Amino acid sequence: MYCQGCWIAACVDKGYAFLSKLREQFIWLILIFFLSACHHQPHNNPYPSRDDKANVYYGAFSTPPKTLDPAKSYTVNEAQFISLIYETPLEYHYLKRPWALKPLLAEGLPQIRYLDAQGLPTLDRLKAKSSEYIIHIRPGIYYQPHPALARDTQGQLVYAHLSPAQAQHYHQISDFTQTGTRELTADDFVYEIKRLASPQVQSPIYGLMSGHIMDLAHLRARLEMQMQKNPKTPLDLRDYSFSGAEVLDRYTYRIRLSDPYPQFMYWLAMSFFAPYPWEADRFYSQPGFAHQNISIDWVPIGTGPYQLSQNNPNALLQLIKNPNFHREKLPQGLAHYAGEELPKIQGLEFYSEKESIPRWNKFLQGYYDQSGIGSDSFDAAIAYNAQGLPELKPKLRDQGIKLQISTEPSIFYLGFNWQDPIVGGADPKAQKLRQALSIAIDMQEYIQIFLNGRGQLAQGPLPPGIWGAKTGSDAFNPFIFKKEQGQVKRRSLAEAQKLLTEAGYPNGIDVKTGKPLKLTLSIASDSRIDEGTLYTWFIQQFAKLNIELNIESTTYNRFQDKLNSGATQIFFSGWLADYPDPENFLFLLYGPNGKVKYGGENISNYQNADFDREYLAMSRLRKGPERQAEIDRMVAEVQEDAPWIWGFYPVSFQLSQPWVFNNHANPLVNNALKYMALDPEQRFKSRLARNKLAVWPLWLMGLTLGLIMVCLWYLHRQQKNKKPASISIKGKGPLC
Repeated sequence: MYCQGCWIAACVDKGYAFLSKLREQFIWLILIFFLSACHHQPHNNPYPSRDDKANVYYGAFSTPPKTLDPAKSYTVNEAQFISLIYETPLEYHYLKRPWALKPLLAEGLPQIRYLDAQGLPTLDRLKAKSSEYIIHIRPGIYYQPHPALARDTQGQLVYAHLSPAQAQHYHQISDFTQTGTRELTADDFVYEIKRLASPQVQSPIYGLMSGHIMDLAHLRARLEMQMQKNPKTPLDLRDYSFSGAEVLDRYTYRIRLSDPYPQFMYWLAMSFFAPYPWEADRFYSQPGFAHQNISIDWVPIGTGPYQLSQNNPNALLQLIKNPNFHREKLPQGLAHYAGEELPKIQGLEFYSEKESIPRWNKFLQGYYDQSGIGSDSFDAAIAYNAQGLPELKPKLRDQGIKLQISTEPSIFYLGFNWQDPIVGGADPKAQKLRQALSIAIDMQEYIQIFLNGRGQLAQGPLPPGIWGAKTGSDAFNPFIFKKEQGQVKRRSLAEAQKLLTEAGYPNGIDVKTGKPLKLTLSIASDSRIDEGTLYTWFIQQFAKLNIELNIESTTYNRFQDKLNSGATQIFFSGWLADYPDPENFLFLLYGPNGKVKYGGENISNYQNADFDREYLAMSRLRKGPERQAEIDRMVAEVQEDAPWIWGFYPVSFQLSQPWVFNNHANPLVNNALKYMALDPEQRFKSRLARNKLAVWPLWLMGLTLGLIMVCLWYLHRQQKNKKPASISIKGKGPLC
């Protein structure tokens, strides 16, 4: 048995021997870390070192696109990609306010002719029964390189007639070794309009456009009949002519409308009217391609400034500059490169970021070029000055980060599915239930808790800044609010409970069954908000009326599927304006635009014959007192019907790094990146400054281990120089 002193001596010897063996490796470790600290590459850089000074924009997305088909896509997360790949006849001026349209693929604004009942031109638009738009497009514009356009030496399409055996060798678009291009023609615009009617495409605006574009509904019927005859044969839309869209010559086409519809000009700036080559339909109809995700949903083909080079929705969407892009100049008035050819940025990379904190941290480190501000990072980024105005905190301001604040022409709301037997329909009891919930659910509180006050309480479907929206102290929803002593106040919970009783649910109990009322809220998962807190808040809001709430949270794409099939009861959604006209919000409640029946954007499936009639009248009128009166009647009707719980109009806070130029907040311009520019050298230097390797912990560790080695060496020497004492016991040898 060892004595205590001998045990300590043994530990000293072993510790010293171990550290002596480790000494050489430790020195190498110190050297490696030191060199890493001195090296130019930040140790946490998520990108390859070869891209340190690349002229590439880095961004992030939380919700991957479901489709990049311009005839099908109608969501903001898809528009940011589609608008950079496809182009439209018109677009919005990047800098002008109020918003103004200008030509893009068209040589000028369309020539509009109004026609009377006999089809003759008339200058009196009020007497017009129909209209036509003649559009001249710019010659010399070519599509991006794509295998669908590849042709052999005889001029035949290379990949248009693959056998099933040949097609199975292609698993992704990069497997096609040949690409081609061709000039844009008027036929491509007409072909895309036909696609809006195709049952194989299922465009969300078909229901709306069939009420305006002449003969579009008849074309749809013909296409459906052909599909019934030959369900497995892809439609060749070149075989179907219709009076609503006709080619006049190689660079000119005409669109005929069955009404004057002055808002149609705005639609010509939307991706639904982007040109589409017939060769793409032929290419993507190859057997087995859809199974391999070789489709227009995943691999678009356009004339825009960028083309998609990689589409991995779980990791990265990468775009590169279109080598065939036509000449276009940066507008005068921009701070950098005005008058030069665009785009200035050579490539775009968008990375999947499900969580808001990592996305925010990478922006602070300089690895993302722009960022919004989530509720969890708001306090770290924004402070309010003495005037109560928001501004960047000094740390971000000192780094050169720029803040842009804009009120978006958009609305977020809780919608009721009109087809649901409990919360939907025109029955007065269902209406009272919706009104009771609208009073109880305090969306002003939502704005404060989840948006840090960045929003304005909504009173109806029209956000401020949209013509026809009422403003001022009298612009409130009288069914949810009331005026007392000159102040607008939310109606009391007692009034909501009274409405609930009249609806047949006193104290939240269904009088028919005697059981508590249970409702379901469908919501798309959003990493930017603490979902646990959000769901608890919604449950507490419904509990004010003793209503039990079940929350179904899904991915955004799954949420869209549920809306398409009508598999919701209550849902949380929003809308950003496509064009600055009240019609673009009121059509969200237009009956023939219902989502389930017509595939339109009325996701509430709201039906009101009076509203629909007034909507059609309003859409044919120009701005003026008569149109305002129609709008006021429509808003009053939906305020009473309450198909939505009118939520809020958001205020956008956007941050840009100091090396990002020409960034101009314009919510109607989805292709803003084509105007922007970068300074990669400045970004590289800033990343180095923001991501210096902290070496003091390494030196502290080295010093600590060095002291331990010195102590062990000293004790070891003392142990060797000291003659060990022995202790003996009678009849026994020494213990040590």
